[in-house]
Amino acid sequence: MDIVNARLRHHSDYFSINTANGYFTEISMQSGRVIPKEGQYDAQGNLLCAPFVEPHIHLDAALTAGEPEWNQSGTLFEGIERWRQRKPMLSADDIRRRALSTIELLVQNGVQAIRTHVDTTDPTLIGIRTLCELREELRDKIDLQIVAFPQDGLLSFPDGLTLQEQALQLGADVVGGIPHFEYTRDLGVESVKKLLELAQKYDCLVDVHCDEIDDPSSRFLEVLASEALFSGIGHRVTASHTTAMHSYDNAYCSKLFGLLKKSGINFVSCPTESIHLQGRFDTYPKRRGVTRVKELQEAGINVCLGQDSIFDPWYSLGNGKLLRTLDFAMHICQMMGYKDYTKALDLISDNSAKTLGLEGYGVAVGNPANFIILDGQDDYTVLRKQSDVLLSVRRGHIILEREAAKVISSPWIHETAD
Repeated sequence: MDIVNARLRHHSDYFSINTANGYFTEISMQSGRVIPKEGQYDAQGNLLCAPFVEPHIHLDAALTAGEPEWNQSGTLFEGIERWRQRKPMLSADDIRRRALSTIELLVQNGVQAIRTHVDTTDPTLIGIRTLCELREELRDKIDLQIVAFPQDGLLSFPDGLTLQEQALQLGADVVGGIPHFEYTRDLGVESVKKLLELAQKYDCLVDVHCDEIDDPSSRFLEVLASEALFSGIGHRVTASHTTAMHSYDNAYCSKLFGLLKKSGINFVSCPTESIHLQGRFDTYPKRRGVTRVKELQEAGINVCLGQDSIFDPWYSLGNGKLLRTLDFAMHICQMMGYKDYTKALDLISDNSAKTLGLEGYGVAVGNPANFIILDGQDDYTVLRKQSDVLLSVRRGHIILEREAAKVISSPWIHETAD
């Protein structure tokens, strides 16, 4: 398909984009706005960019809030208890139905790649089995990465390590962990080492729920980063949440950032969930409980944003809109300078793609023709307007198209004036 009158990120000119056989074949600057020919899509000056990427969500738990009970305290730990109550109710049909509904929400909002964490502390591994099957069914429609995630601990849960390895044998793409939830610090450290060993054995990526707690003494991030550095696989490793960093001493952080930079590991922050779950034991002053997104970015460390949950025991809202998550992050992390706005979309696109190790990602000749068009001409406008996705194209084929929202009439101003 051919697109005319498109804007590209960090450019004020109009561009024409041509695709053939599912790939970008030509990207050229126009001398001005042109009248579209028959068969061409008129972007009307709106922003064409790479698709959004959801780097951290739990599809196996999505859409289960209140089943069988609500998380009344709003804490992370009650969320885990409510999920334990829900797990016996899981079935392949149940997981499949909810996962497909959630994926549809994400696709409607410009997402074309998803990394989902799936609980392995369920002896049936029904979540892993179901989502691995779904990944294969949807392979031509969306990129889906499966994380084998030991929700109740890799070493503290009976047979947790065995179940984790079985999940990888069943086809999970990524090794997960949760060292701060292990019974002791020693077990937490050992779990990090074990999961790095598994990642190398099965040639998998790594994504760890790391220090998702307000405790400033929870420092498994340094363990993960050092083990990744020693193993030489830092670019394949992700630390998710790291909310304890919000409570770390600045002197310690100064030392820590040197290790993080050297290790090359990636970070995922889930600001809407973290601002909700963390700081629950504080009165005032009350912590925000979100990792140091701005500081990580300024240090040249790859960091991206995920939604984490959509209507589940930990977070009972969520609508699949990564632009909403980005909006929250810009406020919470005090990234409200104009320079911050000009690169805002990196946090839900390019940076996330790097975290997932996606190949051929981006609007460039020779890459797969995967892109979205947003209602706005640049990062700032799209963020400010919380713009709709007008078009989503995968391998040159339209998978979503919508009209821009418009007001039909608004008589109240005149009525007030009268």
